[in-house]
Amino acid sequence: MRLLPLKDPERSWRNIKAQWKKDAEGVGEEFATFFGGNAVFDALTSKEGDSQGLYYLADGERVHAVCQVRRMLMSKYPTPALSARFVNVSPIYDLGLADTGGYARVLVALFSGVVWLSRDALAASHIRFFLKSPGDSQFFAALKAETPLSPFSRFTIEGALIECSLKDANAAA
Repeated sequence: MRLLPLKDPERSWRNIKAQWKKDAEGVGEEFATFFGGNAVFDALTSKEGDSQGLYYLADGERVHAVCQVRRMLMSKYPTPALSARFVNVSPIYDLGLADTGGYARVLVALFSGVVWLSRDALAASHIRFFLKSPGDSQFFAALKAETPLSPFSRFTIEGALIECSLKDANAAA
């Protein structure tokens, strides 16, 4: 799975909504009432210019998740941080068409993509990743363990918020 910016006309928010609408309606759910995160993404994608930091997680033609990733300066960190929020997953996960393991893989792949962005296109030393719910933190608990090969110098989970600081990439090499 790859985390990509929502800039490609073939992967517009409108196209993703259409795919997810089919998924929801395929099991008898009304997409308009089911998908609450719709208004946030509708508002963000209606703005002219860049993609407003919107990214999608895809595996071939299937879009598994969307979120907003922004690089910003925050008073609590001496260097830039990435904030990943407004996480939404395909209805196949929320409606139980995919098993819990599949849901966990999507969230972990999304988080991994944000870590990759912090090392590449959106260089940042700190990440704030807002999960869909506090219950999702169980999929990341193992990352709290301090190990020599961990890319994190600090990793905490409080409720639905993951906060982590990355080790200096040059020091790890």
